[in-house]
Amino acid sequence: MPQEYDDGNLLLETAKPKLKPPKRYQVVLLNDDFTPMDFVVEVLQRFFGMDEQKANAIMLAVHHDGKGVCGIYSREVAEMKVYQVNRFSRQNKHPLKCQLEVA
Repeated sequence: MPQEYDDGNLLLETAKPKLKPPKRYQVVLLNDDFTPMDFVVEVLQRFFGMDEQKANAIMLAVHHDGKGVCGIYSREVAEMKVYQVNRFSRQNKHPLKCQLEVA
């Protein structure tokens, strides 16, 4: 029967890297005193695929709370949404501002 040999050295297990899920980013609309509410609803429907009821609820959050979350995405998608909304707002001569925040 073979005997086990212990030379006193510890066997170290290889460390497995802990993978974290990628950060998520929320796209947020900020309130201003000039952009019409119907334009905000149009933006929410056009760029975030919301139905009218959901778009109205987010628009009211923007109006009453100063900002409203449009959705949570990967960084690349969130950046693209922010760019599209801000460009569309400027093209239509509205000061509506969209930004991303870490969710």
